[in-house]
Amino acid sequence: MRDPNRLYGFYAELANLHAKYFPDLRTGQLLTNFHSWLFSVKGVDPFFPEEDKYLTYFKEFCGEK
Repeated sequence: MRDPNRLYGFYAELANLHAKYFPDLRTGQLLTNFHSWLFSVKGVDPFFPEEDKYLTYFKEFCGEK
């Protein structure tokens, strides 16, 4: 079983990026847009990435790369 404590840092970073880059979007809007981008642009099914890779993709989606 994965350590559930890994989620605190993940969600904190996700919340920081949400607030910084997309403060006007509701969470559902943001995640739907991100998952659509992830699948159509990167060819990645959002079901599979681990949290660290998910954040890497999300930062790219935000324009941090």
